[in-house]
Amino acid sequence: MTDNLRGAALMMASMAAFTINDTCIKAIGGDMPLFQILTLRGLGAVVLIYALARHCGALRVRLPRRDWALIGLRSAAEAAAAYFFLTALINMPLANVTAVLQMLPLTVTLGAALVLGEPVGWRRMLAILIGFGGMLLIVRPGPEGFDTHALFALAAVGCVTVRDLSVRRMSARVPSMLVTLSASVAVLVFAAVLSLTEDWTPVSGRSAALLAGSVLFVFFGYLFSVLVMRSAEVSFTAPFRYTGLLCALVLGWLVFDHWPDPLTLLGAAIVVGSGLFALWRERAATRGARAAMRPGS
Repeated sequence: MTDNLRGAALMMASMAAFTINDTCIKAIGGDMPLFQILTLRGLGAVVLIYALARHCGALRVRLPRRDWALIGLRSAAEAAAAYFFLTALINMPLANVTAVLQMLPLTVTLGAALVLGEPVGWRRMLAILIGFGGMLLIVRPGPEGFDTHALFALAAVGCVTVRDLSVRRMSARVPSMLVTLSASVAVLVFAAVLSLTEDWTPVSGRSAALLAGSVLFVFFGYLFSVLVMRSAEVSFTAPFRYTGLLCALVLGWLVFDHWPDPLTLLGAAIVVGSGLFALWRERAATRGARAAMRPGS
């Protein structure tokens, strides 16, 4: 197996692990307050991620103040994204929320052009506009306006876009596991503080098992995503992120008996198709730039 094929397999495993984690959280549903769920899951996840980061030597590093500021920005965006996403997840079908998140490659590309000044050709801009049209088919605003929970899903997309753009500005010496650990701690602290405003409820055996499954799968999701970055080309593995939507469709049907209606499926197909085209154009542009820099070209 080549490095790229191994990376593709790891990317699909990462997306499956994250989706199973989401399924566990949604299955807990209204059994516990949201911030209690986030706090308990965060405790387990931080312990496992800390152990992995220490094993990788990611904690023994000196970074400039600029990188620490970017890590702080990313961590704050991660905490906000966790709140918005899980609020939407608990109240919306799993596949619908996951379909909205497929906008991320498009919003990151748009944000990189507007904020970071990265060049984006007219083809990718057209793909972004078409992708936003597909997103409207998923959330479908009516005369009464957007559904509140759909707005939470869109807010999560915005926060994750900020998170991913901040990573692009970090220097290459920043260990990915240090970034992951910082974000996990930020989510835990954020949830723990806000959980003080809620009345905690007893944790049943079923909820405890689902929380344990959530901790385990979110850990493996992070682990596999780190291994992807170390084993394959990002441009090759990025399209395999969309396999998470297939996992969400299957798990949403099997576990919750939810299946999106035809318009939602059409919107998801448009978003995925636009994202794949944008990723393909970005890869082609990168290859062209590398070829132009070769001696004698």
